[in-house]
Amino acid sequence: MPRPRKPGRHRRPEPVTAPEGAPSLVLAVPGQPSSASRGLAEEVVSIARAELPGLDARVAFAEGADNDEEFPALAGVLAQVAAAERGGEAGAEWPPAVVVPLLTSPGSAHGEVIRQAVSDSGTGAAVTDVLGPHPLLAEAVHVRLSEAGLARADRARLFTVATAADGIVLAAVGGEEAVKAAGITGMLLSARLAVPVLAAALDQEGAVAETANKLLESGSQQLALAPCAIGPELPEGLLKSAATEAGCAASEPLGAYPAVGKLVLSAYMTELGINPQQPGAPLR
Repeated sequence: MPRPRKPGRHRRPEPVTAPEGAPSLVLAVPGQPSSASRGLAEEVVSIARAELPGLDARVAFAEGADNDEEFPALAGVLAQVAAAERGGEAGAEWPPAVVVPLLTSPGSAHGEVIRQAVSDSGTGAAVTDVLGPHPLLAEAVHVRLSEAGLARADRARLFTVATAADGIVLAAVGGEEAVKAAGITGMLLSARLAVPVLAAALDQEGAVAETANKLLESGSQQLALAPCAIGPELPEGLLKSAATEAGCAASEPLGAYPAVGKLVLSAYMTELGINPQQPGAPLR
């Protein structure tokens, strides 16, 4: 008969759950609302809920409409959360809600729209920083490149991809501030792929093509455009036109890659000062 397992350092840790009275996580989706962006956002919050059972996570749209059940406006969702908080659903030591922008880069107009909407709501909700830069974003970009046949999935495997790029333009939305942040993710991506990576502003005319020329001048011959963006923040057709202008193929936006959901949850917990190992206790 197997002996009973004794407690000790090899014991499986207790499952992590949301602290009692924790505020709602409101995922703020930028850009023009659409069925695609709603589906993506619901996948992201589903990942966050799976990582932290008991989490109250909701989707709101920075450019949504009042009384629109399909694409609820951020201000309306915050008002609902605040009303529930007054009813005793949230702890007094925390804000009524924590808004996490579904953005990887700082500096974009989308971030300002989200912050202004939270401020105008008068609910006292908190707003986190954007999700990048972060090593998990480099991982996600790598996966999207490999899915498009533009990079090897694993450097340890001894095979080559005929279409693999030897130079990557990492495109972000948000001007120079976004480029600076994407540059950090780009260094991590370069280490993963062992090819040069340069960041460029996708929302600045000619910036992607100019960056592509720099890579070509430095010796790269086959380029790829990789968006360091989740998707809803990209105007329709912008990625395709930038790739055409630069004369290279492009991978897909990050979308609901699992790392995105984990980063959303991490931003929420960091804002509340909650230790991921002991979610019920604020950090001191």
